[in-house]
Amino acid sequence: MPDYGHELLFGAFITPGADDPDRVVALAELTEAAGLDLATFQDHPYNPGFLDTWTLLSWVAARTQRLRVSANVLNLPLRPPAVLARATASLDLLSQGRFELGLGAGAMWDGIEGMAGRRLTPGQAVVALREAIDILRQAWDTATRAPLRYDGKHYQVPGMRRGPAPAHDIGIWLGAYKPRMLELTGAVADGWLPTLEYLNEPDRVTANRLIDEGADKAGRNPGQIRRLLNLFQVDISAASRGFLQGPAAQWVEQLLPMVLDEGFSTFIVGRDDPRLIQAFGHEVAPALREAVAAERRSAGTPTGPARSAIVLAGRLPGLDYEALPAALAAHAVEPGDKDYERVRHSYIRRGSPALVLRPGTAAEVAEAVRYVRGQGVTLSVRSGGHGVSGRSTNDGGVIIDLSRMNRVQVLDRPRKLIRLEPGARWGEVAVALAPHGLAMSSGDYGDVGVGGLGTTAGVGYLARKYGLTIDHVVAAEIVTADGAILRTDATQHPDLFWAIRGAGGNFGVVTALELQAYELGDVVYAQLAVDAKDMSAMLQRWGSTVEAAPRELTSFMSVFASPRGPMARITLVYAGDDVEAAQAALTPFLDIGRIIDQQAHLAPYAALVAPPHNRHHGQGLEDTRSGLLHHITAEAAASMHAMMHSGDVSVMQIRTVGGAVNDIAGDATAYAHRTQNFSVLAATGPANVAQLDKHWEDLSLHLDGMYLSFETRTDARLLHDAFPEPTLSRLRAIKAKYDPDNVFNRNFPIPPAEGNTAI
Repeated sequence: MPDYGHELLFGAFITPGADDPDRVVALAELTEAAGLDLATFQDHPYNPGFLDTWTLLSWVAARTQRLRVSANVLNLPLRPPAVLARATASLDLLSQGRFELGLGAGAMWDGIEGMAGRRLTPGQAVVALREAIDILRQAWDTATRAPLRYDGKHYQVPGMRRGPAPAHDIGIWLGAYKPRMLELTGAVADGWLPTLEYLNEPDRVTANRLIDEGADKAGRNPGQIRRLLNLFQVDISAASRGFLQGPAAQWVEQLLPMVLDEGFSTFIVGRDDPRLIQAFGHEVAPALREAVAAERRSAGTPTGPARSAIVLAGRLPGLDYEALPAALAAHAVEPGDKDYERVRHSYIRRGSPALVLRPGTAAEVAEAVRYVRGQGVTLSVRSGGHGVSGRSTNDGGVIIDLSRMNRVQVLDRPRKLIRLEPGARWGEVAVALAPHGLAMSSGDYGDVGVGGLGTTAGVGYLARKYGLTIDHVVAAEIVTADGAILRTDATQHPDLFWAIRGAGGNFGVVTALELQAYELGDVVYAQLAVDAKDMSAMLQRWGSTVEAAPRELTSFMSVFASPRGPMARITLVYAGDDVEAAQAALTPFLDIGRIIDQQAHLAPYAALVAPPHNRHHGQGLEDTRSGLLHHITAEAAASMHAMMHSGDVSVMQIRTVGGAVNDIAGDATAYAHRTQNFSVLAATGPANVAQLDKHWEDLSLHLDGMYLSFETRTDARLLHDAFPEPTLSRLRAIKAKYDPDNVFNRNFPIPPAEGNTAI
């Protein structure tokens, strides 16, 4: 059998003994601390001497941060696949993609849930297992809108809603030993998970061959099936002799041929020995990885995920897929891959990229930038959140998707210094900061990614009290167009640091932001539903009331078109837990118009922006217009009234800025708009774009500037609205220094300066 080039993984097989549960969890934590990748546990639901495996998996996932968890193997007959599908997807979401599904047929019976009736023959058990896998995968397939209905010989699903979708493509690893099960493994599974000591008839070489034959028969690439191996009769002591006995060097000598000649890529030790687990992680794993890497370089072995003939046929022309660096290939998604539908679109805009790269480190981002530059195709960068502008996807190009880079750290609590990676969602940031009594203003929706908002401005619920998100950025790490990784702050590359805060997407891929958070716990949160038939008068009263309110009060208004006329929903957030002061600030808003509904709560700030993790499938409202207002004058209000009463515009949102936002000098950051008090957004569907533009042209007479993240047009003439002089000329000069070839040209492109010439 060949070396399939899979990434090497190492793990521990831990006995889930109920007599000492703390020791079981401690061994799992030790597994992570030793640098191993995977903790697995037996599953014997009928054995009272063992902890329930599913409960244990959930607990261990919560107690660890990096470790993958799996049963070894899960007892399918006692876990109906429709229920198991939701349980596995839920645990994968909660652990942020750290669950894998080791699955076994067990002693399968033909009664309900395998609990009664006649024991299935081996052939029938194969059919039942295949049906279960079909149900699992169909239940995870949320791209298909129709309910899941399944009428199998052994499993029936009369009708269920699909989902949730797991956080990553969960691997289904089968614990198989007999020829028919091995053939099934090759046909439908993602991995084979046997125990070395049980591989007798057939032996492991024959078993591997049967898996490959099953894959070939099913039209699959045999390299799609990961080969895992449990190792029980092991010892790391120098005095030991025999197979997998003795020092690390002896292990490497014995395991290396199993990787290179038999295709195994995952090794799991099955002894509850802390000394062995530590030695396996600290000594054996790195030494074997180094030896395998050297052999693969010498032999030119391709690495990364193997793809089927169907996926290979779906590759788009104009891109050299084989030139992709190995570190990126492991998480890359191509057309035809199972994850493609989940990553091809943004929340608003649909796309058909030729490749989606999902780097996990700044170094991998740098590799990705160099690769894309060498291909000469369109490059889009996506933080991971929903995005309004639609620039984080494309057709036929490459997306660098930063969703795997999602860590949130409190670096120094006394200094309130935090570090955020760009793929984190702002709702996740709020939840992570809350136990420390900290917060960061960040838009109005928890699904927004850190990177896009944190480099554009960040107009959030706390803006009038604390300013924009970018006003709290004290340092940034960025990968520039030449693949360099730079730290920028007030003293290191200060010109780039200035540009990142307002126009960051034009200068590279920001891979981390350091920000100064602020002390905040509970806030007073209120919502009003207001009749917007007389929208002009209501807007003026709301605008003047906001401007007169204390800085602690920030308000957003959303106006929605409806057959009965526009309706307005107003959100008010008082940044603090002083209920009496909040009541005094909120009460004047009850006089802005006819109030249909009202409610107010004292709540943690994190509750306002909880991360929903929406499915991103390009759900419309592809055309948006954005502008800034100093005040809501009678003329501006009349224009917005006409726009929303026309029926041509679906939604309008007006956000308040001013206050602390305007305390910052206009030249302090690349976001220069420090005198306006309101940000306006209007959106509609493709059929009404011309009408939207007509209404917007009328409103634009009253606008001054633009918030570029809410604008889908990228005309050069709009650059001056986003970056008024001298900001634009300064940005063009910095662009010429760090990105002279205009590699990053999707996020409201700023052309590099030519000599000393400005636009």
